[in-house]
Amino acid sequence: MGEFFDVATGGPLRLELRSVDGRDFTLLRSIGYTTQEYADAFVVPDGFVTDFASVPHLFTWLVPKSGDFLPAAVLHDALVRPGSHQGPQVERHEADRVFRAAMVALGTGRVRAWLMWAAVTIGTLWASRDLAKRVQLIGLVGLVALLGTAATLDFLDVVEVVPWMGERPWAAELAMGALFAVLVPTVLAVSWGRYWLAGVIVGVALALLLHVTAALLGIYGFYLVLERLVSGPTDDDGVRVRDRQEADAETSLGDR
Repeated sequence: MGEFFDVATGGPLRLELRSVDGRDFTLLRSIGYTTQEYADAFVVPDGFVTDFASVPHLFTWLVPKSGDFLPAAVLHDALVRPGSHQGPQVERHEADRVFRAAMVALGTGRVRAWLMWAAVTIGTLWASRDLAKRVQLIGLVGLVALLGTAATLDFLDVVEVVPWMGERPWAAELAMGALFAVLVPTVLAVSWGRYWLAGVIVGVALALLLHVTAALLGIYGFYLVLERLVSGPTDDDGVRVRDRQEADAETSLGDR
């Protein structure tokens, strides 16, 4: 199992960061990560800028942007940006695997570690700019979402289009729905090649969490609309235009 360490002292890890803009952070002390799989350690030098785990707000209830895995997120950011770290140079899919192993080494739960690994693997597939991989990704996510929606409507007796639901007792329909929520993504993920396991995890997670995600999406959308109505639009820096105008007005008064 790997281990993080403080590069300056060689002792226990000291993760020191300074906020750049509330979203990005600058590493103030170099950190290292050593593992038996590589002779040399991975080193992320001070001055490196990271945004931690790039998790959409909608999913932070399941996978937070920070936590005990934070050093692993900084390491992964550096590994996938050419020239940002010292030590072994690895391809992006290997950087994803190192990220997963580093999270486990830090004490992150294995379920969360595998979920986050699958999430960054999606990023790797998309970043490859390989049309076939993008089609496979969109196909799996789209088909699972479509079948999940159809199965839900079938369960509610709105339509009858999903063959494995049928006219069964509600408990049997739930069981069949859960079974195919695993089987369908597993079959579709075969086309992902060496990334098949990530495809299974993403597909099954989407199928099982589809309803929760849809509900949260609706709530989050309502919040965004309400925030826009109450607070007004933001500028290119993400600052509310009204707030900036008020701040500028206060500054002008203070200069008089």
